[in-house]
Amino acid sequence: MSISSSTGIGSGMDINGIVSQLVQAEGQPQFNAITRQQTAANARLSGLGSLKSALSSFQTAVQKLKDANLFKATQAVSANTAIFTTTAGAGAVPGSHTVEVTQLAKSKQSITTTEYANTASVATATGGALNFTYPAGSTKTAFAVTIGAGATLANVRDAINGATGNNGVTASIINVDSTVTPGTTISKLVLTSKDAGTANAFSLAVTGGDAGLNALDTATPANYSTVAATDATIKVDGLAATRSTNTITDVLPGVTLNLQSAAVGTVVNLGVTLDTTAISKTITDFVTAYNSLHSTTSGLGKYAGTSGSSNGSLLGDATLRSISNQLRQDTSNTVTSATSSYNSLAMIGISINKDGVMALDSTKLTTALTANLSAVSDVFSSTDGVATRLDSKLTQYLQSGGPLDSQQTSLNKQLTSFTAKRADVQSRMDSLQASMIKQFTAMDVIVGKLKSTSTYLAQALA
Repeated sequence: MSISSSTGIGSGMDINGIVSQLVQAEGQPQFNAITRQQTAANARLSGLGSLKSALSSFQTAVQKLKDANLFKATQAVSANTAIFTTTAGAGAVPGSHTVEVTQLAKSKQSITTTEYANTASVATATGGALNFTYPAGSTKTAFAVTIGAGATLANVRDAINGATGNNGVTASIINVDSTVTPGTTISKLVLTSKDAGTANAFSLAVTGGDAGLNALDTATPANYSTVAATDATIKVDGLAATRSTNTITDVLPGVTLNLQSAAVGTVVNLGVTLDTTAISKTITDFVTAYNSLHSTTSGLGKYAGTSGSSNGSLLGDATLRSISNQLRQDTSNTVTSATSSYNSLAMIGISINKDGVMALDSTKLTTALTANLSAVSDVFSSTDGVATRLDSKLTQYLQSGGPLDSQQTSLNKQLTSFTAKRADVQSRMDSLQASMIKQFTAMDVIVGKLKSTSTYLAQALA
């Protein structure tokens, strides 16, 4: 409640100033208490957000190690990348193979017509139909194109490209130098298959046409300059395989061969090995993520003492202590589902010092990976593996309705209630202020009357 500035007429006192100071003295401690509570709640809310973010990042690293396929990761290497390159993916099995590339797949069948003066040249006087067909087993469907009388070369191109059911042929016009009349530029219609391989090669038969359309019939090879489609042929470990593309993914499971050039008689070694580099990096990322989480939890639970710095925003929080203790326990305990002497992180070179910081002995890890990769996989991804149990715990902490989510919900409710509390205090202060103004004003009136009587008496007595 605002007060208009006034001075007591009878008493001469600054009534508004006095009342304002009294009201402030009454209400400020209550406002300060609410502010401290709000600040503390916001700090805890921020701390919980930081904790959840750190736990989520750590879980991402953990889940990569929980996936047993990581420990089956392979890499493929070609001994001659000028002939073929290669990559390995899921399902690739370590081993050695030989590959001979005897023929590359021609990307597309291409048929070029004889010369026309230009794109406006008439291709047919009376019109007809173009019937496109494909060999048995092709995924393409036959289709027909009707060509009207007087159609130009451009009309024929557009009719083919716009034909219903055409999913395998592209028609285009090229303007090139004439081989019949040197020094002049002529036009040719080019028909190209959209996909590679002999299964996608088309045949074109003309019906009801004049000499112009009949010249397009593939039954008359003399009318065309033809580039035939071919399949890629290779030999893997001496056994032949034919494919319609130069990118072959289904001869060796999980291995992709990218054919670069044919070299009949040249046998190239292909090696598929376990990719221990990728495994080591994932484990290193796990150690880094653990230490990042440890740094976050330590900061949130820090007791500053007399150091002059601030305490952690979750100092004394039981959930924070429980999370830190359980995660350290789960990383340190042995793995009961391990099938060899490698049954803990310490056995493969991962240790935690007295300060809670995790360290990785790369030499010891490499030795374990080389000696028994399956056992290392068990340490992380078996039923009681470190990554398996950590992921389970982290999911409990981070899930909706979990301990952290419940705390955040409670704090948000508190923050909402603080707004209402502040409004209540303000309302009481406004009422108090109005009451005191009324009392001081009444007092001022009385003082004014007394002063007036005193003055009258003094004058009368004089």
